[in-house]
Amino acid sequence: MKKDGKKSGSIARRINGGFIAKTLGRYFFLNLILLVGAALVYLCWCAERAGIPVDGLLHDGGLLVSGKGLTEWTLTLVAGDGTSASFAAGTAVRLVFPLFCVVFGWELLSLLSQLTYTGHIRRRLRPLNELAIKAEMLSGSDGSEKMEHLRQAIYSVSADAAEIQVRTGDKDLQSIEIAINNLLQKMQDSQKQQTRFVSDASHELRTPISVIQGYVNMLDRWGKDDPAVLAEAIEALKNESTHMKELVEQLLFLARGDSGRNNFNLVQLDLCDLMQEVWEESAMIDDKHEYRLKLPQEGRFCLRGDAAMIKQAVRIFVQNAAKYTPEGGVITLGVQGESGRVSYTVQDEGIGMKQSDVEHIFERFYRADDTRTSSTGGSGLGLSIAKWIIDAHAGTIEVISRLDLGTRFTVSLPASENESAEA
Repeated sequence: MKKDGKKSGSIARRINGGFIAKTLGRYFFLNLILLVGAALVYLCWCAERAGIPVDGLLHDGGLLVSGKGLTEWTLTLVAGDGTSASFAAGTAVRLVFPLFCVVFGWELLSLLSQLTYTGHIRRRLRPLNELAIKAEMLSGSDGSEKMEHLRQAIYSVSADAAEIQVRTGDKDLQSIEIAINNLLQKMQDSQKQQTRFVSDASHELRTPISVIQGYVNMLDRWGKDDPAVLAEAIEALKNESTHMKELVEQLLFLARGDSGRNNFNLVQLDLCDLMQEVWEESAMIDDKHEYRLKLPQEGRFCLRGDAAMIKQAVRIFVQNAAKYTPEGGVITLGVQGESGRVSYTVQDEGIGMKQSDVEHIFERFYRADDTRTSSTGGSGLGLSIAKWIIDAHAGTIEVISRLDLGTRFTVSLPASENESAEA
């Protein structure tokens, strides 16, 4: 381990040494530019005081510097016509010297501080250094034995086990074990979700099929000559076939969504107009509840999305509210807006839900036990479809529900880029 630390420290020192060399080069050129610039500025000032043009001074005249030390320099300017002027350059040097000391001191402190970065770089390189050491170890003579050990550990795992875990007991392979186990866990969760989905779908389809089969048998035995039995059977067969068709369409919609085959027709929408359409349709087809609409007095609340899908999601929330709201209850639809977002709400005065149910309502085929009644029915896919639509439009859903008080769904969507929402 000490040898490994030396390798890491050597790399860190080389990196830090190269950085210091580059910084030192930059400081050298910066100081050179400052010195030359200060000399030129002083020369121009002296030429202006003496009334000698700078271009004439450089071409026809000359410069003469005399004195033993920097602080005793005397600068003599000689013009082309022979006239001259002398200036105490040493005084200017004394005035500028403190400024250059400050600059040099700051540069020196900056360079010294860089020396402490070797340890910092070494700490940052340690994970990479350890990874390189492990890679070198695995590629060495005992690396093939470790990989064989890992392969046998993977093969020994049972695919039917409740919890799939790969364990070798080798510390050098621990990070690889964690990565493999995380991947296996995700695969197992996905398989469980698919199995549960198929099982729930089979269960939901079994009920209408059993009802249809029962009425067909009843017609075969007694309904051929009994008009009452015939009418009852026809009505039941129509209802169950409609329910099956709806269920199959919902399953196909989710299947297409999961595989990315649902097509979107994105257009500019006014959320207020869309909510008013749903409100009018709901009030027309459902006379057992009171529907209210709350729209802002001013402003446009626009978004870009698929009008049919967004409207379908709103209808799902409204139908869900009507399903669990007693007759005569109020269902309120509203529109709000804030910076960069537009949102709509669907609020009911229904039976409400427990918090434990709220956490699962968007799962496919999920229905709370106390609402699984023949009067409400439903396939348990509506809210899953609505959430898929909202997610596809980069939206969010907030659910607030209280038992015996009601439920409120708030859906927030990005406002269109052309027209932002106004609160």
